[in-house]
Amino acid sequence: MLVLVINSGSSSLKYSVRLMDADNPDGGGRRIAGGVVERIGEDEVADHTQAFGVASRELQDALGGQALDAVGHRVVHGGERFTGPVLIDNEITRSIERLNPLAPLHNPPSVLCLRAAVQQWPRVPQVAVFDTAFHRTLPEPAWRYALPDGLYRRYGIRRYGFHGTSVEYVGRRAAALLNVPWEKFDGVVAHLGNGASVTAIQGGRSVDTSMGFTPLEGLVMGTRSGDVDPGILIFLLREGYGADELDSMLNRNSGFKALAGHNDMRAITEAAAGGDEQAGLALEIAAHRLARYIGGYHVACGGARAVVLTGGIGENSAAFRARVLAKLAPLGISLDTAANEAAAGLDEGRTISGPGSAIPVLVVPTDEEAAVADATAAVVLQS
Repeated sequence: MLVLVINSGSSSLKYSVRLMDADNPDGGGRRIAGGVVERIGEDEVADHTQAFGVASRELQDALGGQALDAVGHRVVHGGERFTGPVLIDNEITRSIERLNPLAPLHNPPSVLCLRAAVQQWPRVPQVAVFDTAFHRTLPEPAWRYALPDGLYRRYGIRRYGFHGTSVEYVGRRAAALLNVPWEKFDGVVAHLGNGASVTAIQGGRSVDTSMGFTPLEGLVMGTRSGDVDPGILIFLLREGYGADELDSMLNRNSGFKALAGHNDMRAITEAAAGGDEQAGLALEIAAHRLARYIGGYHVACGGARAVVLTGGIGENSAAFRARVLAKLAPLGISLDTAANEAAAGLDEGRTISGPGSAIPVLVVPTDEEAAVADATAAVVLQS
């Protein structure tokens, strides 16, 4: 089975083609082609529809006449309706589109790519795989906000959680590395990239997570604020700020961009190492927030058997990992400096905690495209 995976970001479109074993679709397949279209909305690529056109032309050359058997789409927000991967039709696409306000940076590009892909390959089965699905196991004390019940019943205002596709993939790999059955794995997984979140896993199930009704809540991120006092927003509304202005500020002009002037983590880390106080403060704020969440989720999962770091920052920034783990010393966590420095760029997971660490800390590379390919193949084979 030849599966195309489309991963639409806020300003990028990643794609890969994977050759799956029809008898065993659980290995992510073998990647035979792929690429990325970046800087969407700038230069010559105006939107994700145009970006899809660029990607499809590149794919035709790469495939050399081979026909696709399925297309899998990573979709960030599935709301309460979507509890797992689904075959796409017009009604499903419209339902995803209605969730656009809940993930304004990600769902709209996904909808554009869904429609473009269906138009390009109308007879090829297509599957939506939702980042929220893994978190549908959250217990009510974790997902319910202390707000009037009518807001939940009328608008679906509750914690949904995101990065679930990556978190489950990485969690399963970490459990295997520790020789722990997935259904007995208790741990904390931090997906750290331009978007960042932490999840508490108990018995292989999500029991708490830092992102909420939208992907805005929780950690300090590249351009997103993470947790802020809601009273600040009420204050700013009274000072004349509009809803769109606040949306843009919180989603596109906060986080590392606000604290350090930009959201390039490598440049921020280098600047901090060179004595830039603003960059150092930005890293310290982000590390403080992350360590606080990890400590809380150690409790939420009933005692973590592992802390797992993944995502672009989690996998590649040894300096930021060291900064965070230093704050986790009260949990008995210690760092193996040499292992931490050697962890970047590895295909397999690596333990970076010291031999006497009370809780092992692992860096495990994520592969959301492999996870989406697995889910797509399984849905198509069952349909």
